[in-house]
Amino acid sequence: MPPQTSASSEQTTSPTQPSREFVAMMAAIMALNALAIDTMLPALPEMARELGAQGANAQQYVISLYFAGLALGSLVHGPLADRYGRKRVIMVCLLGYIIAGLASGLATSWAMLLTTRFIHGLFGAAMGVVSQAIIRDRTSGDAMAKLMSMIFLIFMIVPIIAPTIGQGILLVVDWRWIFLMLAGGGVAMAVWVGLRLEETLDPADVAPIAPASLARTWVAVATHRSAMAYMLGSSIAAGANFGFLNSSQQIFSETFGRADIFPLAFASVAGTMAIANFSNSRIVLKFGARRVSQTALVAFILLSFLQWLAAGAGEPMMLFILLIALNMSMIGFIGANFSSIAMEPFGHVAGSASSFQNSARTFVAAGIGAWIGQMYDGTTEPLAIGFAICGLAALMLVLWGEQGRLFTRPNPPRLPTPRV
Repeated sequence: MPPQTSASSEQTTSPTQPSREFVAMMAAIMALNALAIDTMLPALPEMARELGAQGANAQQYVISLYFAGLALGSLVHGPLADRYGRKRVIMVCLLGYIIAGLASGLATSWAMLLTTRFIHGLFGAAMGVVSQAIIRDRTSGDAMAKLMSMIFLIFMIVPIIAPTIGQGILLVVDWRWIFLMLAGGGVAMAVWVGLRLEETLDPADVAPIAPASLARTWVAVATHRSAMAYMLGSSIAAGANFGFLNSSQQIFSETFGRADIFPLAFASVAGTMAIANFSNSRIVLKFGARRVSQTALVAFILLSFLQWLAAGAGEPMMLFILLIALNMSMIGFIGANFSSIAMEPFGHVAGSASSFQNSARTFVAAGIGAWIGQMYDGTTEPLAIGFAICGLAALMLVLWGEQGRLFTRPNPPRLPTPRV
């Protein structure tokens, strides 16, 4: 049967109070993907040169193919987690993550590196899908949005420091050691999860892997108007973020000629997303996920057009950093809230629903990010145009999902606010 949907997508419930260790562990699991993306940004030109990549923007494929692996893997890990349990799937995928990281570090050709990066993403997908299902097992509604914001706050420390870590590794050894570091992080995470994570899947919710049942769940997700609108809206916002990730190294090294400050500039931009997630965790229970995220989306659109105007006028680097940082902070408010709203109706099939949503979200975002990145022409204007288009498209989806109503809060919670 299709999953039961909830009349309130923002009602606060919290069966248990997640511990600080649980929050830190979920953040660390998710952070493995951020490490696998952001630590190598400073090394992309060196990888492309050493392995003979062809094309001015070919280095971006190291990022894009990891995202493609994330998207495809997301379809698999959710159903497996609903059938075999969250912990077992996480442990198996951590092993795959470790092996793929080692293989990437040993790549002898550009094709081999891109292949292993895709496989790396296939296993890395479990870090997002299954951890989100674990979180949904523990809480929901605005409480879930708050918990996700707290987890993202810790998680966002990694993008802040990851390029600096990659740059530091390059000062001592070559780019291959970045992948060895990733494998080491996978080993550490496997030990922590193996020793400390308890299974969160209720035995009553164990679901056999039945193609017909899985298809019904996917259809239920795809035909739920609000969930689909927010899932696609978050996909488009993430696509704008991916577009910046894909082209950020080139913008600072080629457009502004300041590759030396790229790690610091990237950290400044990522830091605004961390601040946004921290702020979101403090205000979302008061104002509601819809009001906060929709306000952020409108601000994102306005900032994107301001970026566009500045780019056309030949903006200085510091103005670019300021505007991109402000826009990334808006994505910080949008991401956790949109994802929580999209997941709320599907608590009894959280793994399969999370799997479908994460796969669709990553496919769409990866495609948009690749499109924005490949438009790079030596200026910041394609990025600004991409942001503006993404913002308007996301707003149209939200208006469709909410039947033209914005800034509402259906059935505000009357329960005491849980302490997380």
